[in-house]
Amino acid sequence: MTDPHLPAVISERRQLINLAYRLLGSLAEAEDVVQEAYTRWYALSEPRRREVAAPGAWLTTVASRICLDLLGSARARRERYVGEWLPEPVPGHEWLGGPAPADPADRVTLDESISMAFLVVLDSMTPAERVAFVLHDVFRYSFAEVAEVVGRTPAACRQLASSARRRIDTSRGPSTTERAEVVRDFKRAWETGDIDALIDLLDPQATATADGGGLALAFRDPITGGEQIAHAWMAIAASGAELTLMERTVNGQPGLVAQLGDAIVSVYAFDIADGRITRIWVIRNPEKLRPWTAD
Repeated sequence: MTDPHLPAVISERRQLINLAYRLLGSLAEAEDVVQEAYTRWYALSEPRRREVAAPGAWLTTVASRICLDLLGSARARRERYVGEWLPEPVPGHEWLGGPAPADPADRVTLDESISMAFLVVLDSMTPAERVAFVLHDVFRYSFAEVAEVVGRTPAACRQLASSARRRIDTSRGPSTTERAEVVRDFKRAWETGDIDALIDLLDPQATATADGGGLALAFRDPITGGEQIAHAWMAIAASGAELTLMERTVNGQPGLVAQLGDAIVSVYAFDIADGRITRIWVIRNPEKLRPWTAD
């Protein structure tokens, strides 16, 4: 007999991927989590499935609990990771202009919650904080619903989300158009070897972090200081590698992608404030670049 919930169940896939990616920072792991959630759904007997009033809520709860378990073991896995760990970048194509939301209360939208800066902050939270915050503040689940996932009282989940919220920067950031201009200027200065222009584009206290995972050459420790970063990027340009830099959307914001031959070898995400770059994240781990293809 055909599952009467099938259309509703299938339609949840995109939402579940969105949720799991924000909870884990890994698209590959998010897809595995969603597959496992569906496996558990179809492992239920037919009468049991018919008893579920809201399949989407059931799948969300199961997927979130799987993510919570994975986050609990992630810290041990990170200790064995070679170098710095960064979230897996999500590809995009066009740079689209437009103003950022003016109201701080509207800052945590699905678009904002996929930015590299946001995901890096999420990664600094405890697993329970991260799950409570993402479910409530991003996906708008009630604290009663969050409590079912986290296994704590609604009041405790409210405290978890509040603690997480204090780490999030709600100040108004530059528009996508403004970000694109800075990143494009950075690309131009890098390609032409204009170190003075690079230094001007970098905040004096800027930080650059690279993730090679032990599978690709990358600086092991973060580089701090605009001048130091500029010199490091000039060294990359002088290394002899014939890199082609392309403007791409990285996690919903203007970024750069480096192509060597037919392969994408690096993805660059940026954080920008007051017209200058404050953070650069470089993802070179080839396992995290699988969703990216050269155009």
